[in-house]
Amino acid sequence: MTARERFLTVLNGGLPDDRLPMIEWAAWWDTTIARWTGEGFPKNLSLTESLKYFGLDELHCIGCSPRVPPAPGHGRGVIENEGDYEKIRGEMYPDSAIEGLANAAKAYKSRHDAGEIIMRIWLDGFFWFPRRLFGIEAHMFAFYDHPELMEKITADLCDFNMRALSAVFDVMKPDFVGYAEDMSYNHGPMISKECFDRFMSAHYKTQNGFCHKNGVKTLVDSDGDVSEMVSWFIGAGIDGVYPLERQANVDIAKIREQYPEFIMLGGYDKMVMNKGEAAIRAEFERILPVMKSSRYIPSVDHQTPPGVSFEDYKTYVKIFKEYCERAV
Repeated sequence: MTARERFLTVLNGGLPDDRLPMIEWAAWWDTTIARWTGEGFPKNLSLTESLKYFGLDELHCIGCSPRVPPAPGHGRGVIENEGDYEKIRGEMYPDSAIEGLANAAKAYKSRHDAGEIIMRIWLDGFFWFPRRLFGIEAHMFAFYDHPELMEKITADLCDFNMRALSAVFDVMKPDFVGYAEDMSYNHGPMISKECFDRFMSAHYKTQNGFCHKNGVKTLVDSDGDVSEMVSWFIGAGIDGVYPLERQANVDIAKIREQYPEFIMLGGYDKMVMNKGEAAIRAEFERILPVMKSSRYIPSVDHQTPPGVSFEDYKTYVKIFKEYCERAV
């Protein structure tokens, strides 16, 4: 089977005839690559070359985000009120950004159509984007201090995302759409279900309905413990979630038991990858029952950290392949 065939088979509830997909859903940290190149990994490889070197399936990501002005510092915002938003609104949703996404899709189209690669579309979500505008702390207050402005911002984002999706679908049918959100921490959601329903759910339903009409699955990307939010996502028409961080106590077996049709991606505890072959193997044993259940793409539960040596990672990939074969 091709890489794309394997991936879509699993997303749609089946199992490939050879092995599960073997992916890195996000590229490695630059500091991880820097360490590996000092330990024998070839220098200056492209992402495609690096994935081929390790024998991993190629997952590529292209995205389109509104053009937010630079913030004055990390976690700081660029607006405080509706007047500030209106000053920058006209420049944030340009046609050129949509055209750039369509051109990126065209560049990958031939290989994607041939099944050689898996394609993910990255879009800002309705928690992530207002936070970019308000800044981390002010964003949390904005749900209550500026609810009408929040509704205007999320509506504008939905319009922009729909234009982006339409442009991509005119070129290719990607394998899934991923919404950038990061709206959970290690003890659960950072917002209430009431806020989710008021400011986010309807826009998700609009976008997801369009994606489903075109045969494309949608997944939310949120760090932290997303367990409580799974039912919220399902209610908004979202098909799955990633990266399912073990350090946040996410239990993929419990999620699978509660929601057998829900798609999961990630879930492998990155913190065991430098603890030797036995620990790496034990972690695969933990997730193997879920690997066998389908609608689950095993992958590191975030980017591989620089504490993982080149030899550690090669051991991980070797065992990864063994368990992806065992799962089917």
